[in-house]
Parts: sequence; C-alpha cells; structure tokens
Amino acid sequence: MSDQQLVIRDLRVAPIADPTRDILKGIDLTVGQGEVHAIMGPNGSGKTTLAYALMGHPAYVITGGEVRWKGRNILELSADKRARLGLFLAFQYPTAIPGLSVASFVRSALNARRAGLDRTTEIDPTDPIRGGISMGDFRRKMREKMALLKMDEAFAARYVNDGFSGGEKKRLEMLQMAVLEPEMAILDETDSGLDIDALRIVAEGVNAMLNPNMGVLLITHYQRLLNYITPDFVHVLAMGRIVKTGGRELALQLEESGYGPVLRAAGLDIAVPDDALRVPVEPAEAAR
Repeated sequence: MSDQQLVIRDLRVAPIADPTRDILKGIDLTVGQGEVHAIMGPNGSGKTTLAYALMGHPAYVITGGEVRWKGRNILELSADKRARLGLFLAFQYPTAIPGLSVASFVRSALNARRAGLDRTTEIDPTDPIRGGISMGDFRRKMREKMALLKMDEAFAARYVNDGFSGGEKKRLEMLQMAVLEPEMAILDETDSGLDIDALRIVAEGVNAMLNPNMGVLLITHYQRLLNYITPDFVHVLAMGRIVKTGGRELALQLEESGYGPVLRAAGLDIAVPDDALRVPVEPAEAAR
C-alpha cells in the first residue's frame, strides 16, 4: 500500500438518522495520485454519500471498513484534518456565506492547509513571518489561478456564493482547488447545472490542474463531462456497491445502453424498466 494512494476497503456508510440502513454496502476502491477515476451510477446509488463520507460529513456514520491515505485511517480524523492532509471536496450544492469575501475565505483555507495536520506553536499561518502566506504572495496566486479559470478579478471581492449563478458557484469550487493544490480531489457532480460554456471552462480548469501529484475522484451523473476530462478508470456504483470497472469506453457504453445491462450482468434485481436507467444527456436546467 502506497502513501500516494487513497485506499478504500469495505467501506460501509449509513445515514446518522438511521444507522441500521447502510447506503454504501462495502466499497473497495484505490485512487492513486496522477489518476482520474470517474464514478457513475443511477440516482440514489450512493455517489454523493461516498464523497461526503470520505470528507467526514456529520450526516453520515461509518458502519464498517477503512480509508487509508498517507499512512493514516482518515475515518479517525475530523473533516478539517482530512483537508489539511491534502484532501479536497468540491460540493454539488455549495453553501452561500453572506458577509465573507471570496478572498478572505480562500486565504483562511490556504493558511489552515499550510499549518499542516498537527499544528505547532512554531507555525502561525496568520503571520507571514511564522509560516503564513503574505498578502502580496496571496494576491499573486489568486490572480494566477483566476486567470487559469477565466474569472474576473472582481470576483474575489464578492461574498462567498451569495447571489452566485450555478456556473459561478462551480467556478469558485475550482478556484479553491486551484489555490489549495490538494493531492486528492473529490469532485461531487461538478457538472450539475452547468451549460456547455460553463462546463467547458470548469473542465479546462480541472485539466490544467491535473498533475502527477494529484489524484481525482470525479463523481458525475452525465457522460458529457468525460468528453472534456478523460478518466483513467470508470466505475459504476449501484445499490451501494461498485458493480463494474472499465476505461473510457465504459462511459460511452453507458451513454449508449444505459445502466440496465450492466446492473443485470452484476446480478442485481432491477425493479424499473431500462428507460428509467438511461444516462442523462443534458441536465434538466442549465445555469450560466
């Protein structure tokens, strides 16, 4: 087992409101740095639950298994420690924070990341002399990353997601990822609600950030995102388990035939017609 791999073994997850009902029923998955893994699956299969469980969302409880990253079982760590250990989650539905500017928010997150997993008295991320980033260095970094994502610099002065369109919210998620430079990024349906222009800009931003030191777990409901971001592996998640793994061609097969044939081949009892298991081509509503 390598420290450069996110290793998920027999992960079982239930909602905190009903801890006896597992949503994830034994996930086994290994994501290495420098790799892009796409997770696809029908509605209700557990895709977002997987993303939230990996980052420690309080609405879920771990009922079994482990997730190892950099020599630690991260399930034993708080959400902020997982982030400081180099994990990042881009939300499907980011929260608005009126009164807090994008620049202040991102700088605070960057300084927390620079503090490391176990904070010491020698490092004060708010003090440039004791390990924090200087305002000048931060401004330069923000300008560089905003240019990468084709974002107006005035964006930094706006309040976090307050009055943002769907596309702007997703661009802010990508900006955070660009500035924080995580080593393992979990993108939860980043393409949801985007029109084709916004999708292309976000995808170009992700592609520009791909490097041998960052792994990506890309959760998507639409095959179209994979026209822009080429995955190394595609996994089908259904009924709480990964039932099939393949390459880029698997996503194309799903677009052509839907999930029905794959689920039947995996021996799953399907109670709905194949038409209900088609892969959506476009979202019901796009946002610029």
